[in-house]
Amino acid sequence: MVQGRIYPALFTMEKTSVLSLNNLSKRFGSVLANDAINLTLKQGEVLALLGENGAGKTTLMNMLFGHYVPDSGSIDVADETGKMHPLTLGHPQAALDAGIGMVHQHFTLAENLSSLDNILLGSESLFSWRHKRKKARKKITAIMQRTGLSAPLDEKIGQLSVGERQRVEILKALYHDAKILVLDEPTAVLTPNEADTLFENIAAMTREGLSVIFISHKLHEVLAFSQRIVVLRHGKLVGEIITADANERKIAQMMVGADTPATPRQAMPPGAPVLDLKSLTIKGENTRNSLYDADLCIHSHEIVGIAGVSGNGQSALARVISGLITPNSGSISMNGEKLTRFTPPAMLKAGVGRIPEDRHHDGIIGAMSVSENLIIERLSDSDVQTYGFLKQHNIATHAKELCAAYDVRGPGIESAVRLLSGGNIQKLILARVFESSPHLILANQPTRGLDLGAAGEVARRLLEARRDGAGILLISEDLDEVLALADRVFVIHNGHLTIAHNKDRTTIGLMMAGEKAC
Repeated sequence: MVQGRIYPALFTMEKTSVLSLNNLSKRFGSVLANDAINLTLKQGEVLALLGENGAGKTTLMNMLFGHYVPDSGSIDVADETGKMHPLTLGHPQAALDAGIGMVHQHFTLAENLSSLDNILLGSESLFSWRHKRKKARKKITAIMQRTGLSAPLDEKIGQLSVGERQRVEILKALYHDAKILVLDEPTAVLTPNEADTLFENIAAMTREGLSVIFISHKLHEVLAFSQRIVVLRHGKLVGEIITADANERKIAQMMVGADTPATPRQAMPPGAPVLDLKSLTIKGENTRNSLYDADLCIHSHEIVGIAGVSGNGQSALARVISGLITPNSGSISMNGEKLTRFTPPAMLKAGVGRIPEDRHHDGIIGAMSVSENLIIERLSDSDVQTYGFLKQHNIATHAKELCAAYDVRGPGIESAVRLLSGGNIQKLILARVFESSPHLILANQPTRGLDLGAAGEVARRLLEARRDGAGILLISEDLDEVLALADRVFVIHNGHLTIAHNKDRTTIGLMMAGEKAC
């Protein structure tokens, strides 16, 4: 797969500057997110931008794309002749006109529109009397064939899986003929084969002059795909290295200032059943939202991993355990008691802690503060409220303690949670779940978009919860994560759960593709 692969053609073309970030700084309240950062990008170059969650990577790219206005500094972009010109700051359209495309870590798609309409947004004048959909579809189809990225163009975004939505984001950027492409965690929801195909085709595009800024926490991808690496830490550019001279340990040390040791999974006998699904069937709108005759028992002191390609029924399984949908048939028992109500409050009361797949849509209320989001599932607790009156001092103290314990970085506990980076939002959700000491933890893509240190901390806390008696359902498209953490592994394909009797990577990979059962 991607690991170990090198794209030699990336190193052959003459390099001329196409982008220059000059002393860019951005402050949010007391937090200096970017501190006088200088960065250049060459034509045909793939530059990896790395750093811990909250290091300032996304803020820097949002200034480049016009979503934020820097407090100081400037940006220069090359025109078609190679001459550098100042970029108008704070205007996304100016960035688009300059040939800058951005694939965001978090989706910027209209859920009530089709994939095709989302890709076309902003490409036509409001005064156009007809849409050139046939021509656009032909171009998009050619891009899909060239990149290997596929998405149902006529389905609404709201009906798509997270993986399919990410592919639409990538297709949208490629459709607008970007000459500078920013990829913010582009493979977080892609299979290894899809990631390989994406990298191969972007490599071909770089030979034609495309320049790429690549943000990823998957260091093997960085080493295989990039030519140069720059590292941010606490808003400052702290290091730069030619990829050929780098390795995973060296990069990790630059990012966090120390080694990041792995947490071993120790053998432990399972305890009593915590969650028991029997012949559970959920009839969704399509296969990706359905589950068929599923049997699954999770015990205390056990992590059960669900491996599968995005869109094979994982969302149906997660949603029913979260209390968001009611099964059509079958039963669910928690701690030996059969459940009759399937609502979020009922599942919380039964002892379920939920780490949702889509942290922005299902994990937080963006307009509410950090402190409010941390207690939103504890509103009935006496230390949170009395007779409907919130105990603000207790809530603030609780938030400060959890933010410190889980390294949640941001403008402050009273700031809107939407202002946090994606990784810090995930850490907030983890803090809320782990501190509630649930009987069952639903960990749905728990390390997606997290840096090495944060992902290692998630693994440590999941294993710690397992040791303390929780049962854990780990749903992840990262097979390495499943194999490293799970005591037992099930594969989900087309809504069907099948146990993998051994943890052989090749066999499980075939099962994920529906080619073989074991």
